[in-house]
Amino acid sequence: VVEDALRDFARQWGPILDVCQECGLKYAFEVHPGQIAFCLYSAERVLDALHGREEFGFTFDPSHLHWQGVDPVEFLRHFRERIFHVHIKDLAITLNGRNSLLGSYLPYSDPRRGWQPRSPGRGSIDWESIFRTLNEIGYDGPLAVEWKDPGMDPAFGAEEACKFVKRLDFPTAPPGSEQAFY
Repeated sequence: VVEDALRDFARQWGPILDVCQECGLKYAFEVHPGQIAFCLYSAERVLDALHGREEFGFTFDPSHLHWQGVDPVEFLRHFRERIFHVHIKDLAITLNGRNSLLGSYLPYSDPRRGWQPRSPGRGSIDWESIFRTLNEIGYDGPLAVEWKDPGMDPAFGAEEACKFVKRLDFPTAPPGSEQAFY
């Protein structure tokens, strides 16, 4: 069933990716639970089904990987050439022995959920490692704040999130500058 679904996906997406190629565009597929690509291995299978089409890559949202237990930094390193877009969204895992990582069909802010969206920097994602890895792999695309914190005023949260990203989006060191400064 899975192999049939991957073949069907590739068949349907072939013409879309042909147009992307003709127009010089790249398509960034969001790796997300409930999608055909939701972790490192399923993302590999999608790329294989598409025969490695260069037009096809990924929107990296570490919150989706983190709450599944997938290391976001490992995903970045593995798909360094395929990260076309980055979402900045944080989350807090709030497992209590009664809920689950799947959300239990409960709305954001319901305390019974196993995870909650948080404003960037107010959750459990290791942003320092992510930004360092984005620099390491040479990512120079957009950093899009996807703000969904139900417990914070949106205007305050949006401003705080932009400041947070600007603080962490630091330039890399020039080559040969590994010297210590005293």
